[in-house]
Amino acid sequence: MTLRDRLIDPNSPERRPRKAAYVLPTLFTAGNIFLGYISILRSFKGAMMAASAATSGLAPEHFTVAAQAIGAAVVLDGLDGRIARMTNTTSDFGREMDSLADVVSFGMAPAVLAFAWGVQFLDPTIGAKALGRIFDAGYFIAFLFLLCGACRLARFNVQKNPVPKNPGRPDRKYFVGLPIPAAAAMVGAVVWAADAQPISWWPVTVAWLALLLLLGFLMVSTWRYYSFKGISFSKGYSPLIIILVGAFIYGLFNYAQLLFLAMASSYVASGILIRIGGIVRRRFKPTRES
Repeated sequence: MTLRDRLIDPNSPERRPRKAAYVLPTLFTAGNIFLGYISILRSFKGAMMAASAATSGLAPEHFTVAAQAIGAAVVLDGLDGRIARMTNTTSDFGREMDSLADVVSFGMAPAVLAFAWGVQFLDPTIGAKALGRIFDAGYFIAFLFLLCGACRLARFNVQKNPVPKNPGRPDRKYFVGLPIPAAAAMVGAVVWAADAQPISWWPVTVAWLALLLLLGFLMVSTWRYYSFKGISFSKGYSPLIIILVGAFIYGLFNYAQLLFLAMASSYVASGILIRIGGIVRRRFKPTRES
């Protein structure tokens, strides 16, 4: 008997799940919100520590926790939807709550972390005028990241069967635009990989803000990103999968920072490469002679 069958209410003529079954995916969504809340608090704490010369050495610890909380929220966000589909407990309430959770954990939390870690502690020797301009740009770009993420979620909620600008194979599922959890994961991965030491050199801050702009654009774009919703754990897979899973677990325990960064970067870059590949193919595609 499958998990879905075990959760069926025997008194329901429509074979609906028991009411208690709907709590399970909601718990994962609540955990997602909690991790976003923790990330925001730790970003504030790290900023306060870094502002004081006596406690500046403790700031990276808080920024690291803020970045790790975003990564953990990405995992929970993937689990709540999969569990809802496995248990047949998807609902309008669950979808709306999941979107609100994503705004907190993948919109607000990375925007706060991005500014507190990457902009707030620039070296003041560059001059008050230049510092003020970079700060103004940082405020706006961090907000723009949040706004693009909210727009991405709103578009995802209202579109039933969105078609990307560069459609892929019809037997595969794709996202239209970069999913907001992937954009947030990229922010957290960079912070964690840099050992969460706040940026103080202005050229690095400019590059950081450029990355945030790129992530915002990719979220509201119509470029194709692969969706992992089509993966089923009930299917039989090649023994190679076991080797890959083992390698992943080994890397997770020994090279977590680099692994997280590599996974986030690869996924973000995949949509860009697919888009470039589509443009190149169309440009060099031979035309039929009439």
